[in-house]
Amino acid sequence: MNDKYIIMVIAVMAIVTILLRFLPFIIFDHREQLPRWISYLGKVLPPAIMSMLLVYCLRNINLVEGNHGFPELMCMGVAMLMHNWKRNTLLSIGVSMLLYMIIIQIGM
Repeated sequence: MNDKYIIMVIAVMAIVTILLRFLPFIIFDHREQLPRWISYLGKVLPPAIMSMLLVYCLRNINLVEGNHGFPELMCMGVAMLMHNWKRNTLLSIGVSMLLYMIIIQIGM
């Protein structure tokens, strides 16, 4: 590929990213309170996105063969328990991922 083309693509991506990051502050900066639909989306979208990611991650589990989805379901439970206990997303994801890798490596 042409070097100019690559630089232009990176520049366009950077400009779009900057605009998307600053646009909410530009639009809603002068208001005292956010519109109700923005507040609603702020409450509803994070659980919806996490649910979609969960479905995506568990889509290939075979409950009939192999380990019957045991590692995935066990680590999902550990992540939920860790998150309810510590309220730290990074910790709960990290611990459950580490446990999953250990279970997969030892061949359960």
